[in-house]
Amino acid sequence: MGPAHAVASAAVEVRATDYHTAGEPFRIVLEGAPELPGATVAERRALALESDAAQRARRFLCHEPRGHADMYGGFLVEPDDAGAQLGVLFWHKDGFSTACGHGTIALAAWLVESGRVEAPIDGELELAIDVPSGRVGARVRMERGAVAAVTFRNVPAYVLARGVEVETARGRLAVDVSYGGAIYASLPAAAAGLAVVPEDLDALIALGREIKWALNEAEVARHPGDERLSGIYGTIWFDDLGPAHQRNVAIFADGEVDRSPCGSGTSARAALLAADGRLPVGAELVHDSIAGTTFRARVIEQVRAEGRDAVVTEVEGSAHRTGEHRFVLDPRDPLAEGFVLR
Repeated sequence: MGPAHAVASAAVEVRATDYHTAGEPFRIVLEGAPELPGATVAERRALALESDAAQRARRFLCHEPRGHADMYGGFLVEPDDAGAQLGVLFWHKDGFSTACGHGTIALAAWLVESGRVEAPIDGELELAIDVPSGRVGARVRMERGAVAAVTFRNVPAYVLARGVEVETARGRLAVDVSYGGAIYASLPAAAAGLAVVPEDLDALIALGREIKWALNEAEVARHPGDERLSGIYGTIWFDDLGPAHQRNVAIFADGEVDRSPCGSGTSARAALLAADGRLPVGAELVHDSIAGTTFRARVIEQVRAEGRDAVVTEVEGSAHRTGEHRFVLDPRDPLAEGFVLR
């Protein structure tokens, strides 16, 4: 059975709602997703990584011509238990991720705007969503019957390593490694003679990929409690704009660019700033993206996680619906699963 017939037999038609969170796309698959077995969302992700059907469906929706090299989305699944409204498997052009703050914000907005949960005309609504890294929270602020903002409450974030040296095309660079639902290496763009601006994006992508793959299998990229969460998910480049104001871009997966300030990456940055004494409990980090959008983050609690000092963070942003889609597979299509050029 060829690839076109394999995908056609799994889903001839797929229905999805698209959102963007601070500029970063998020495609919510409503109908036509493959069967995704598993007792928990984390288990479903592990199985999806090995599933031909799941990978074909991901490529079908993410790759061109239905998506692009920087597309992002998720398959809705059952939550781990009745304590959450839903579960989600996040995907990108290269696979399935462990966490996604911008996707969580989009899902919370969608739950309200689609009428799947009841929200007050004015006030706040607390939601819970199960993702591969654990259960996360989303507080939806309503104003005059509309979603005004969503605050994403992440799993505990913490520092894994400091000053890890990496040989790159621009010489030896030192990165800090931290966890915020996914593991990130971060460093100032100025260390490579760059800035977080569109003009430098090609260089930031190339170096970000170098750093990710240089460290991905290293000990500093091992999660201390769950090997399924190991590996460098992305490289975060940042510019300091003030005492608690940074601009960043996360180069994640294999060269994919986050247009938003990156939700889980913002948590990972907040863990580093908190450990440095630059972001005490209750203080706010203004986190801008390369596209000029903003998340606002706070440390709300200091905790212990996996034997380490950690922080619980909240990241506030907004998401907006951009379209409703019915994607159709023509079984004669030789590009059934799509393609990417980067």
